[in-house]
Amino acid sequence: MTVRADVRHRVTLAGVSKSYPGDDGPTQVLAPTDLTIESGEFVCVVGPSGCGKSTLLNLLAGFLEPTEGTVRVGDRPVTGPDPDRGVVFQQPNLYPWLSVRQNVEFGPKVRGVPKARRVAEAERMLSLVGLDHLGGRRPYELSGGQQQRAQIARVLVNDPQIILMDEPFGALDALTREKLQGELLTLWRDRRKTVFFVTHSIEEALLLGTRVLVMGTRPGRVSYDEPTSFKADLVEPTFAAMRDRAGFTTMRDEVSAQIYAAHE
Repeated sequence: MTVRADVRHRVTLAGVSKSYPGDDGPTQVLAPTDLTIESGEFVCVVGPSGCGKSTLLNLLAGFLEPTEGTVRVGDRPVTGPDPDRGVVFQQPNLYPWLSVRQNVEFGPKVRGVPKARRVAEAERMLSLVGLDHLGGRRPYELSGGQQQRAQIARVLVNDPQIILMDEPFGALDALTREKLQGELLTLWRDRRKTVFFVTHSIEEALLLGTRVLVMGTRPGRVSYDEPTSFKADLVEPTFAAMRDRAGFTTMRDEVSAQIYAAHE
């Protein structure tokens, strides 16, 4: 049964590219890409601005259609957004006229989930991200970190197998960012969702990921793909603890060199 579940939620890109039309002909922003992401992996993607990180995420989400190739989850082609693929953006994008609790309930409500069940699920997700005491507030009454927690709860309440995160902590201060990184790792360890995480921070990628991809530019392409295991046996992974691990500095420098090489 476990093998079937893994295959059912495996993400595959076969010859996927993306181009946009222009006056001088099409501009290719993502070169033909072959990529497989197994169920339960935490894949972090780093690279210079304009290398196609967000384009790749939007193709996985179904927000964009590939110019060539096919994106699949299991044996199903991705033809548009789907509740099984949740997206967490850099900006929380919460509905300001709804309470935090109503924001979390919104997805299940649209899907026709009975009120009692969706209220219970929303409360459970708010408790999971530490916002159960703030469910009645409007988003503008929350801090940036609290708003991001609310967005994560809004995604998790739909129970997606795949979570796509586009620099979700990029706009937060260092302390809030590190706290949310720890909370995200705890959620991932408890639920073993597949996570595709875009970031500009090499250390964040090494802390969070089980695998790190580096993307190059002109056009965007995956130029580096390596597993990571620095947090494997740490009870509470932190940058401080990981910096002491054998090989961390070497891999950080290797990824940095790959990014610089990809930008040349």
